[in-house]
Amino acid sequence: MSSNPPHVTEFDPDSLDTQPEGSLEALIARVEAEVRELQFPGFSADDALNLGLLLVELGKERGLPIAIDITKGDQVLFHVALPGATPDNGYWIRAKQRTAARYEVPSLLVGLRGRLGGGRIEDNAWFDQSRYAAHGGAFPIFVTGVGAVATVTVSGLPQVQDHDLVVEALRDILGSALEV
Repeated sequence: MSSNPPHVTEFDPDSLDTQPEGSLEALIARVEAEVRELQFPGFSADDALNLGLLLVELGKERGLPIAIDITKGDQVLFHVALPGATPDNGYWIRAKQRTAARYEVPSLLVGLRGRLGGGRIEDNAWFDQSRYAAHGGAFPIFVTGVGAVATVTVSGLPQVQDHDLVVEALRDILGSALEV
């Protein structure tokens, strides 16, 4: 992960406290850089399975109470709930996945960009919170030269941690693919 300059503390979208100046913009820049970096040459059902199993492995190793989903259009390619995940995680997965699919950027980025002018995207009447969630954890699967073809979503942790776990797994899978 790219780190912030030493004088900028990372923005915490879950905190109601005053955030350090520049931290929101720094986190937006980091996520935008991840979008540019995490591009697949292609994405198959086998790739979805490998990515899902890697997330399961990371979750089990760390004892994380998460649910994991990989969806392509209306087709669920992978879905699992690890011990400690709750039925609510299914709601969050669907809402975050819809957000990432609709805007074709990570769900965290949608929420962060919505805060740039002050407030939150959820404060707008047109943002349907019964269907969408601008919270971190859903990341589009980008294929170079094609665009977003699927989404991978994690739910169960604070939103930046959900996002970071997905990014970690995407980096690992892409690194493995480049070594072949």
